[in-house]
Amino acid sequence: MIYLDNAATSWPKPESVLRAVMGVQQKPFGNPGRGGHRASLCAGRVVYACREEAARFLGGVPERVIFTLNCTDALNMALRGFLHKGDHVLITHDAHNAVMRPLCGMEKRGEITLSVLRAGADGLIAPEAIDEAVTPATALCVLTHASNVTGTIQDAKGLTEASHRYGVPVLLDAAQTAGTINLADIGADLLAMPGHKGLLGPMGTGILYVGEQMDLRPLREGGTGSSSESVYQPQLLPDRYESGTLALPGLAGLLQGIRFVRQHCAEIHAYEVQLIDELRSGLKNIPGVKVYGDDAAPHGGVLSFNIAGYDSAETADRLDRAGFCLRGGLHCAPSMHHFLGTEGTVRASVGPFSTGREIDLLLAEVEKIAKRA
Repeated sequence: MIYLDNAATSWPKPESVLRAVMGVQQKPFGNPGRGGHRASLCAGRVVYACREEAARFLGGVPERVIFTLNCTDALNMALRGFLHKGDHVLITHDAHNAVMRPLCGMEKRGEITLSVLRAGADGLIAPEAIDEAVTPATALCVLTHASNVTGTIQDAKGLTEASHRYGVPVLLDAAQTAGTINLADIGADLLAMPGHKGLLGPMGTGILYVGEQMDLRPLREGGTGSSSESVYQPQLLPDRYESGTLALPGLAGLLQGIRFVRQHCAEIHAYEVQLIDELRSGLKNIPGVKVYGDDAAPHGGVLSFNIAGYDSAETADRLDRAGFCLRGGLHCAPSMHHFLGTEGTVRASVGPFSTGREIDLLLAEVEKIAKRA
């Protein structure tokens, strides 16, 4: 099997991640924060070590690292916890449904209004687009750092600075860039990311980083192991946003995943870009294959294409039968496909353990399918 669907979840995971996940289940670890005995305290130390490692990676403080179920959960926590009735929100054309669905639901109920920032033909958004779209009611700008369809990376720092000139905070969806791009110097006020993609952790993990000036209403309330004498949700962070038992095996693995990418972040990004550039170049030399996204635009380890005469799902199925794991369809990003003018694409997404040999084999198989069209 050749796995090229890292934009959905990364595989394989580093050995250190696998050992950590198994370790907390094989040894007597208790419920973190729910007891004073040694097993509970050991679990608490694992959780805090993960919080510290994430804060170090993001250039923040541990208490503002909030653990979530996934990136979608983090985005919902940010959107529903921050916005109020009458707010205006800026979004991007390449937004994932994890952003679009909660916001469009709020808009349909008459709670907020939305504006999509203007993008150029290359898919890039200039800071001037914020000047055009911002209004006195604009409360939040939600930026997709990189498209999960084309891999195109936006100038998040420039767009954040433009938004801040109007006093508008920024929520950055870093689903496709966490672990491969340095997020610390962007200056976003809220950062949402999955633990199971570029951070190389297990599924069921995610992070919302809440900036110093941001105050969110809790999405969930309940037991936190702190202030138990009160029937009201505690105000201290991170407890305010983390009710219920945390996914200790997942966080133990995420700790090791973050340690791995923190040491190799720049190398991983450069390597993934190199592989995608090789794939793009090879696909463009195959008659009947169309590649999406601007060649000159900054990008990560994601690329989409179609083969003439085949629906994207059919192409993905043929590749699956040949031993390749790619994703066909809309990739939960219909607005991006509308921008591209497609009804779906085949997406290849590489990871730090992908190889040039795998790219060569994929190109050979795509050429074989294209010849049969």
